[in-house]
Amino acid sequence: MLLLIHAISHLLVDAVCAATLFGPLGQEPGLSSLVSLYSLLAFSTQCLVGLLADRFRHLRPAAAAGMLCIALGFFLPLSALPRVILIGLGNSVFHVAAGSLTLQNSGFRAAPLGCFVAPGAIGVSLGCILPLLGPVLALLLLAAAVISVLPMAAQRDSNSLPVTPTQPAEISHPSAVILVLTAAVAIRAIGGVAVRFPWQTGPLLTMLTAFFVFGGKLAGGFLCDRIGPRRSAWASVPAAAVLISFCSAWMLPALLGQFALNLTMPITLWLLYRAIPDAPGFAFGMTASALIPGTMAGKYLALSGPARWYFLLLCFLFGLWAILFSFPSAKALGHSSVGSTPFRRNDR
Repeated sequence: MLLLIHAISHLLVDAVCAATLFGPLGQEPGLSSLVSLYSLLAFSTQCLVGLLADRFRHLRPAAAAGMLCIALGFFLPLSALPRVILIGLGNSVFHVAAGSLTLQNSGFRAAPLGCFVAPGAIGVSLGCILPLLGPVLALLLLAAAVISVLPMAAQRDSNSLPVTPTQPAEISHPSAVILVLTAAVAIRAIGGVAVRFPWQTGPLLTMLTAFFVFGGKLAGGFLCDRIGPRRSAWASVPAAAVLISFCSAWMLPALLGQFALNLTMPITLWLLYRAIPDAPGFAFGMTASALIPGTMAGKYLALSGPARWYFLLLCFLFGLWAILFSFPSAKALGHSSVGSTPFRRNDR
């Protein structure tokens, strides 16, 4: 029940933040600077917020507080700067707190992570395209905040994902895994900025892209649980590399490339949490914080033609290697109890 509430809340959080930026703040002269400040607050602070979350552990009220801050940031008659600060920090707190709860209740499975992170893609596009829906979305977010802290929200029903009290395999060098996966997220962000989709014009195609991103993230967790992270990476990354690097000018292959690329998102997060299971907040926050330096670096890279293709391929190659490095073999899982997941025996 709580996973469903937080998944819907994720969509609403990102939608209200985008609607605030392009609704109440849409006519501000320095809108681009305000958007940059919001991104900095919403993403780069998640690592620090994660450390606090791991220390104090009051995750459900923290997630609700983040949702409340965002709704107030939309409704209150604030000037531009405090409004952006309120929604940016609220976004950061919600993502870390709700993401930490998802990790803790996942039974070390990747599917719940995909269910939680996937709706954000739709929320961002919805808020950007239809900022006039902001009041309705903000009211729904307030309602979700209240529901999320009710006792019934923590109860599980027959439709909940199975959660088993399991432990991950012991990792010899968790620091190296953290470093490699964080670098992979940052490098993937650099490559993402370099991609151009000339066909992506108009709100309908923007929403269509968001749905393919949503589908990839949602399916990635289930795929990881079914066949393991290594096979999932081999099934998704090479296809994404070819489709995005060489076919971005055509809509259908580019959309399939977006789907394939986003399959790896919950896998990366699952591997990072597996490396530091006692710090779910830090694990979740690290992946978000890594996006900022990667995005900023990508904006300063002026690549075109074959140079851009080769650079994108290198980004994908590093991402594939990062997953294979972080999950070296099935032998490493021999001492773990990851439930009855098939990849315990089959992943190589």
